[in-house]
Amino acid sequence: MAEHTHHHQHESTPLIIPALETAEEMSKACVRFLETLSPDLRRKAEIPFDQGERLRWHFVPIDMFERKGVLIQEMNQKQRDVAFKLLATGLSEKGYQKATAIIDLEAILGDIERAQGTYSHPRGPELYFFTVFGDPDGSQPWGWRVEGHHVSLHFTIVNRKLISPNPSFFGSNPGEVKQGEHKGLRILSTEEDLARSLLKSLTPDQRSKTIINADAPHDILTRDNPRVEIQHAEGIAIESLSTAQRQMTMDLISEYVDRMPDQLAGIERKKLQHADLNAIHFAWAGGEERGQPHYYRLHGHSFFVEYDNVQNNANHIHSIWRHLDDDFGFDLLQYHHQNGHSQ
Repeated sequence: MAEHTHHHQHESTPLIIPALETAEEMSKACVRFLETLSPDLRRKAEIPFDQGERLRWHFVPIDMFERKGVLIQEMNQKQRDVAFKLLATGLSEKGYQKATAIIDLEAILGDIERAQGTYSHPRGPELYFFTVFGDPDGSQPWGWRVEGHHVSLHFTIVNRKLISPNPSFFGSNPGEVKQGEHKGLRILSTEEDLARSLLKSLTPDQRSKTIINADAPHDILTRDNPRVEIQHAEGIAIESLSTAQRQMTMDLISEYVDRMPDQLAGIERKKLQHADLNAIHFAWAGGEERGQPHYYRLHGHSFFVEYDNVQNNANHIHSIWRHLDDDFGFDLLQYHHQNGHSQ
């Protein structure tokens, strides 16, 4: 098992790149959202930035984890429209389409479970929370979150221009709809197919370095931890890949980066280029064919991707983009405090 220890944590200066336009769009959309809410709903939506609630998160159904914020089902149509406009500021068009498709998939999942007699959790596209931390119109750090089953998106804004868009979780159950009018729908198909193509392209020697376990873990290993605690990069380093395989790896990373708005995706690409690309590792666990339980991980100098498809006969996907040091804006907030800004 190839292991490579990252000594990056708290050692190198983080690459701090402003995203002023996106930060302003988020601020305006968030203020607009709060203004449309009734006093009661606004009280539910707003939470102080420095409370621990900001770091509490999960991707399970709403009856399995208590969340704070305003549910879509509590909003009238105007409030919903404005809420989704806020969501759109945190995602690219492609990312927004994925997020809304995952939210809509809850209705399909509910129908499937009722037909099978397995309906056990509340399902529905209205069961997602919008939450705002701090003041989106002030000078202090603030943030916002959209969360429910299989969508967990977190944004931290510092100095009105720096943004941490992680963690960013998308899941899909079913991974592929097998019956009914939506038969064949695969919302996270590219995340699965690109990784499998990369695996299939490997030589036996490369494969022996890449496959870290014959069995896939039951879920992503980072779970709902506020920080990624996996320090050792396992699997094969990009420097051991051919030019074509390196390109496939970068295409797979791009599938996650491209969920973000253009300005933030551009910043992520600069961070990737700034870091040692050769340090990126790709690891796989589980079966190699579609329909077999499988898992993969991409571990870079600063970023961390996990993908798992094990549950429901390997037709239930969990995928996440994280930062090793800047989930929930940890790095940005440290930079903010070191540069003389008070919280």
